[in-house]
Amino acid sequence: MALIQAQTKLSDIIISNPDIIPVINRFGITLGTGDSTIDSICANHNLDTDFFLCIINTFINEEYFPEKILKSFCASTIVSYLEKTYNYYLHFQLPNIERHFASLIMRSGDNNNLGLMKRFFDELKGDIINRINQDTQQWFPKIKSSNIKIDNSTSILDKLNDLKSMFIIHLSGSYDLNLCYGVISAIILLEKDIRQNDRIRNRILIPLSQSL
Repeated sequence: MALIQAQTKLSDIIISNPDIIPVINRFGITLGTGDSTIDSICANHNLDTDFFLCIINTFINEEYFPEKILKSFCASTIVSYLEKTYNYYLHFQLPNIERHFASLIMRSGDNNNLGLMKRFFDELKGDIINRINQDTQQWFPKIKSSNIKIDNSTSILDKLNDLKSMFIIHLSGSYDLNLCYGVISAIILLEKDIRQNDRIRNRILIPLSQSL
């Protein structure tokens, strides 16, 4: 896939890749972009166009990762983006999965393993919140300290994949098909979001903080 450029209309990118809507929201950009280019929208929102393009291209293209370019940005810029990302996880994505899960369980029959899957999700949610708390309360405020312990494990992504697999392999009995699809879709979106942002967190911010 060709990389997005500064003169590209943001509306064209959103139409082709609606998954980036929450990503642009983290930059304070909402829908209704008209025919404005990325360059002009970034100027109107006082954003660094190069940083915005790096994030968007990284999110859309699995094979793209501008490590040298990202390392050229101030650590506080990356931290600010990750803080907004974490806020989105806490106040939208995790509650969204919970709501879908609750409705699915309520409208489905018994003997379908949904209760077990919900308990597994609750444990996973705790892991995500613990990671967020560690980063925002201990790591980010001390980003310029050389003595930092950072959780660099992949267990969260592993558990998200396990939860997805549980739906595919172990779901049984009667259940609401539409709500089930809603839960799985929300899990897949969260998994993609965390995987893409972990590339920035683990490959850029962690080495940068350790070198300070």
